[in-house]
Amino acid sequence: MKKPIVTILIGCILLSSYASMVIAQENRALTINETLTYSSPTFIENDESSSVVVAEANTYLHNPGQPVLPVITKTYTFPIGTIISSVSYQPTEVFEKTINKDICFAEKPVIQSSSRVATQTMKDDAVYSSSELYPPSWYNVHYGVGLDGTEHVTFVTIEFYPVRVSPANHQIQYANEGKLTISYETPMQPYPTADTYDLVIIAPRGFSSSLQQLVDHKESMGVQTKLMTTEQIYRQYKGRDKAEDIKLFIQSAVEDWGVKYVLLFGGMKGARFWSWHVPARYSHLDDASDFETKYLSDLYYADIYKYDNQTGYVFDDWNSNGNRVFAEWNSENKDVLDMYPDVYVGRLPCQSRAEVSAIVDRIITYETTTFGENWFNKMAVVGGDSFDDITWNTSTDFLEGQEENEQALRYMENFEKIRIWVEGGNVTLTPMNAEQTLSEGQGFVYFSGHGNPMSWATHPHAQFDSWIDFTLESINNLTNGQKRPVLIVGGCHNNQFDVSKLKMFSYRALMWGEATRTCWGWVFASQPNGGSIATIGNTGLGYGTIGDGPVPPDEIPGSTPDGIPDCVQYLGGWIESHFFKVYHDDGKTRLGETHGQTLTDYLNQFPINWDMNWVDHEQAATLVDCKTVQQWELFGDPSLQIGGYGNITAL
Repeated sequence: MKKPIVTILIGCILLSSYASMVIAQENRALTINETLTYSSPTFIENDESSSVVVAEANTYLHNPGQPVLPVITKTYTFPIGTIISSVSYQPTEVFEKTINKDICFAEKPVIQSSSRVATQTMKDDAVYSSSELYPPSWYNVHYGVGLDGTEHVTFVTIEFYPVRVSPANHQIQYANEGKLTISYETPMQPYPTADTYDLVIIAPRGFSSSLQQLVDHKESMGVQTKLMTTEQIYRQYKGRDKAEDIKLFIQSAVEDWGVKYVLLFGGMKGARFWSWHVPARYSHLDDASDFETKYLSDLYYADIYKYDNQTGYVFDDWNSNGNRVFAEWNSENKDVLDMYPDVYVGRLPCQSRAEVSAIVDRIITYETTTFGENWFNKMAVVGGDSFDDITWNTSTDFLEGQEENEQALRYMENFEKIRIWVEGGNVTLTPMNAEQTLSEGQGFVYFSGHGNPMSWATHPHAQFDSWIDFTLESINNLTNGQKRPVLIVGGCHNNQFDVSKLKMFSYRALMWGEATRTCWGWVFASQPNGGSIATIGNTGLGYGTIGDGPVPPDEIPGSTPDGIPDCVQYLGGWIESHFFKVYHDDGKTRLGETHGQTLTDYLNQFPINWDMNWVDHEQAATLVDCKTVQQWELFGDPSLQIGGYGNITAL
């Protein structure tokens, strides 16, 4: 099931404060001086607590049990290799105000399933009994190294806290203007600018002959392509394991050849979930769900660099504590990661040469026949009522899946919109109706609801004991032929590609849909009579929010509600719908770039707080922000030209 988080964020304005500021001067110490201004806060007393809002805030502090306070995030972009000497921010003038009641505290994420009940978040007495200011500083700085389009850059994302509170003293400090100074040194040497290849395909030698046709096709489309076998990589690179061998090769390919896209062509070797054609890396983030402490993450291969304050950037091995347990974050250990994509990576988890040949044919057919076809200019969305708002003490009654669907549709101007919904759509959601509608063919499809490796499902409106599903059988019933969409799916484990029939001997695997030959997302992307050209979805538990503000209250009393359901403002609903903004509004029409830019935008909008103590903040939102990015898997060719080629031009 997809897991909701009871939202703990107050009426926020989600318009990004993203500032693209690439300064290209060389070998000089430079400084950015900027004056930031924002509205004075509004304070509202509720029955039991106080609330505070700042108009420009685009998120709120939401550490469980601690005060909910506004945050303004802003991202600055520099050439890769830039050394950030210092970042400082100082309010011009600080004002004080006495409040009569405590600032309302954040609820922790909760799990909704038939076997779990909501648990009340307790106020953090250590914070509320302290006279120290919370948060302890007026700002926090986050560094990253990744891609801005096709440019390698350094990101500096700053969280500004315009309001701070001394809980024990019932005192607020706030400012509506401040001075920001960023001192930095441009790189001594420019980043390599080789352009030998655009795309590298990584596959076992046994798949090579079947892949030569794809290499030839990509070359004919102006995409300079290199096929590299895993056997070649293992001979030439010596990391700690085969996955690191491949990552070291990808680093070399990016630096020496200028590679932009990497296609991992291969999954498990048959049903042997311990043996891989192209190895998988697992993240070991414990989300405190009591369900999973690791999950698949191909973001490992895309995230080549992390920021270093001596050299500008270094290789990111996803094992900063050196214990050979990768991407670890639990009560005992933590690996601090970068997570920004430095190359656009997709996987096609084929298990046989026959499957490889079929996938190659569908990519070539899609790219050479789709352009100008009417069916591509259609988008179908599928959703219903994901969560029971009332159970979680909200006063809203949103149909979260439909709200997330509609948010995605808002971005897709000039597309014919087809709503397959439980209520108020063009087509009433039943498995048969969905099969028939999707068999007509669309350029994009977006499912939003619950899932497991064998099924996607949702609820009728307010009928949470009833399910409407779209199973592997439904996928196999599709007859859309070559009219294949790019598919986004919101739900748990739909793209969990380590499933296996051999897992039938595990009771847990049987219960959670893991005892199957292939997962839902890959069945969709490999169905011979239709399906999708690509599927993007979660390899682990998916997360969402409900309501419209903190719980309780749903909105700040006396303020103007933003009127936007929180399910589209955070976590899965944000990242899934934002993909369509990146495609349509930002013009990113290469599949991998669309996917990767969405991840980058998420990290800039919701920067990860690596200083957070897991024990003190179990299930904090930053954990699931981290997981949301790591597990968002692309089954598809990252160099795919969405909508196919018109006039053939080189990258």
